[in-house]
Amino acid sequence: MLKRLPFLCAALLALAACSHDNGSNAQPAAAATSSAATTAPATSSPTPASAATTTTPAAAATSAAPSASAATPPPAPAAPAAAFVDNGKWVEGKNYFLIEPAQPTSHPGKIEVTEVFSYGCPSCNAFHATANQIASSLPADAVMTYVPASFIPQENWPLLQRAYFTAQAMDVADKGNDAMYDAVWKTKELSSMNAAGTGLKPAAALPTIEDVAKVYAKFGADPQQFVAIANSFAVNIKMKRADDLVKAYGVTGTPTMVINGKYRFDVGNAGGYAQAVELTQWLVAKEAAGK
Repeated sequence: MLKRLPFLCAALLALAACSHDNGSNAQPAAAATSSAATTAPATSSPTPASAATTTTPAAAATSAAPSASAATPPPAPAAPAAAFVDNGKWVEGKNYFLIEPAQPTSHPGKIEVTEVFSYGCPSCNAFHATANQIASSLPADAVMTYVPASFIPQENWPLLQRAYFTAQAMDVADKGNDAMYDAVWKTKELSSMNAAGTGLKPAAALPTIEDVAKVYAKFGADPQQFVAIANSFAVNIKMKRADDLVKAYGVTGTPTMVINGKYRFDVGNAGGYAQAVELTQWLVAKEAAGK
């Protein structure tokens, strides 16, 4: 039993949501979470992030859904819409939370399912496969969207947010989605951790947009054009809107799922990865039924 204890501790660290509080932690704490990021079992129950609600209005800043990789086969037909049944399993204020006021969406006629995430978040890396599962399980009247967060600047989240919107503008965000997670957590070319894995790099040594451009170059993006677009006014505006939207959603930790601008929850609220898929489907059915 004692031999298993370090593994269990690592798994719990990986499943803890990345929150605003993580941004003020000392460097060794950041190192602990990053080292555990890829070892989390998909059925474990994570530590919930806090769920404070704000009412800042914001324009929608969502985007087309990233696919698993450039080699992924064409998506399967949309899942059939599930009938809404409220058997008391999911409780507002416990498993999911109202967003007040509800935020506008960007896909008229569709129910938006949004993941608020960061490539720099170890919990998002661990949740990545589940997010893909959620996207593939949605019915035809629902669409998956993504909002990158930036609230931990010392771990380079603003750069990774900028990278996502730049890749979106160049139509390579979906193709490079897996590669970006890998560049942070596997090859470490975009990692904010020092080589020894004992803390964060100094700000001057963090990866740059030129480093990010090399990742997306593998998917056809011209590096010079990538850097130019990354520093454009249009990308700056998208980043500002994303930050406003994250605040309006009341998000304080990642990954957080948002359903149609009305409801939010994290993996801890749901009770685990499999439950997060189930709760998403239930809230989509709830929206479709007008309940």
